[in-house]
Amino acid sequence: MSGIRNLRRGGSSLIEFTLVGIPVIFVLISTFEMARGMWLYHSLAYAARQGTRYAIVHGINCSLNGNTYCVTIPNVAAAVQNAAVGLDPKQMTVTLTPSQGSATTDTLDNLLNSSTYATTAWPPSSPAGTNAIGQPVQISLVYPFNSGICMFWPGTKPTNAVGLIYLPASSTDRIQF
Repeated sequence: MSGIRNLRRGGSSLIEFTLVGIPVIFVLISTFEMARGMWLYHSLAYAARQGTRYAIVHGINCSLNGNTYCVTIPNVAAAVQNAAVGLDPKQMTVTLTPSQGSATTDTLDNLLNSSTYATTAWPPSSPAGTNAIGQPVQISLVYPFNSGICMFWPGTKPTNAVGLIYLPASSTDRIQF
């Protein structure tokens, strides 16, 4: 008789674990994925801010009084990369927007290594006054966050592929000197 009772208890334990264990595992994995997404977003926002800070202190005065050192696009891209610890520069899209003229958009890897940008000053000096004190500059970053759990999470709308969300971050400030 006691053997039958143990068998019944063992079966109910298995059912209870199945009913409770699977949702708990899902919640734990979801928590880790959300934390990873938040870390990526925070790193991206920090990198945008640091790149903007670097750019605003290298405005019009970089070429005054015989000073020949002006900041180039790879210099600003290096400041972004130094702050973006753990993010792949080949996947990060960077947009450098001066107060006037056209914006420059490319991957961080290309901005760092391409000979096209090697001598391009940023913020640019033309049109006249673009790199003057008080002019705004903006750095925008976009980074893909790929999560398999995203397809199950309510309220998310992945773009392109299942579980792929593009995290945006931008920073705008005015040239200081």
